[in-house]
Parts: sequence; structure tokens; C-alpha cells
Amino acid sequence: MAEPQVRFGALGSSATSAGIDEGLRAYMLRVYNYMAGGLAISGLVAYFVSSNEALMASLFGSGLGLVIALAPFAFILVLSFGIQRVSPATAQMLFWAFAATMGLSLAPILLMYTGASVARVFFTTAATFGAMSLYGYTTKRNLAQFSSFLMMGLIGIVLASIVNIFLGSTGLGFVISVVGVLVFVGLTAHDTQMIREWYVEGEDSGQATKKAVYGALSLYLDFLNLFMMLLRLFGERR
Repeated sequence: MAEPQVRFGALGSSATSAGIDEGLRAYMLRVYNYMAGGLAISGLVAYFVSSNEALMASLFGSGLGLVIALAPFAFILVLSFGIQRVSPATAQMLFWAFAATMGLSLAPILLMYTGASVARVFFTTAATFGAMSLYGYTTKRNLAQFSSFLMMGLIGIVLASIVNIFLGSTGLGFVISVVGVLVFVGLTAHDTQMIREWYVEGEDSGQATKKAVYGALSLYLDFLNLFMMLLRLFGERR
């Protein structure tokens, strides 16, 4: 899933030269905490819904299933384009609502795979994500130069996925998943560096909160899409 770039204003020169200071560490920890909380909510909702046959039938046995599948995109658009217009508390509420709705949409997908393979792929994703996010946080290399390539890859994945809905090609699905892993691994490092550069020492707490929420949304989407690509490659179907 692509997330439109949000400009939060000019960055102070101290933010890029201060290095790993206490304020920056606290800010990044806040981003990761939001992201981890969102993933936890999504996982709990997906597990609860997928384990309840009656609830699954009522939610996905009618046109409501399409609404659930599309609802996360609405939250992404609101958070991406409207985060500057809402209060910090509203931004947080929208993020938690997005995570819960995403959990609903994941329930039928998780039912397609065995619990053991889902757990295995999740920990593989966590290790890969952690390594690439750490790289993006610590590297001195400017990863913005790869943004055009990553966005082209992301657009290609979306278009190929739409085409494959009609073709149903296993080979094309495999290629999409492999390319997807590479793209979202790169986006994890790129987005982490971008989020770090948003930090401004002594900034208003409300603005900092909204930056942290939007950063968490970006990393959440990177993690989730990487997980889905790896699940398609290595997940064991029921």
C-alpha cells in the first residue's frame, strides 16, 4: 500500500546534525510503540474474528465483506491527507481504528494458512523488518535517492496484482511476491530514515505526536505488506 508523502514543515538544522540524542531516541521509540500497538490490535482482532465461525459468516457472507476490505484504505487516505487538520488525539484514535479495521480484513486471509506457518512468517518478518529499520536509522547514506525506484516498484506491484486477479497466474503471483519483498524491505529502511529526519528538537508536542502517528502508519504498512508477501511465498495453506 502506498502512502502519500506528508510535509510537516521545515526541519531545523540541529535535527540532522545532533545525531542519536535522547530526544530523537524518545521520538523514535514513540513511533515504534504506536506501530507495535497497531499490529497487536490487528492481530488480536484478526484472531478473534477468524476463530468465530458465526461472526465470520455474518461479516463476510454478505456485501459487508467488501466494505470491510475497503475500509482500511479510507483510514489511510484520511490520515495521509488530513492529519494536519485534526487534533493529536483524533489522529491517534484514527490510527487505532485503522488497526482494528485492518484486523477485520485480515481474518479471512489468515484462515487460508496454518497457524504454525503464520507464526513462523511473522517472526521472520519481524527479524527482517527490525534489521532494515535499524539500518535505515543508523546509516549515513541518503536513501531518498532510491525513493523513485521504490515507488515505481510499488506501483508495478499494485498494477500486476490487479491484473493477476483476472489471470489467476501462479507464476505471476510468485514474481509479485518476490519483487514485493524486495520493495518493502527497501521501503522499511527508506521510511525509517525519513521518519528520523522529521524529528525537530523542542518541537510542539501536538505536532510531534502527529508525526509519530503518521510515521507509525508508514512503518505499519511496510511491515504488514512485507508479512503478506512472505506469507504468500512461505505460508502453508490449510
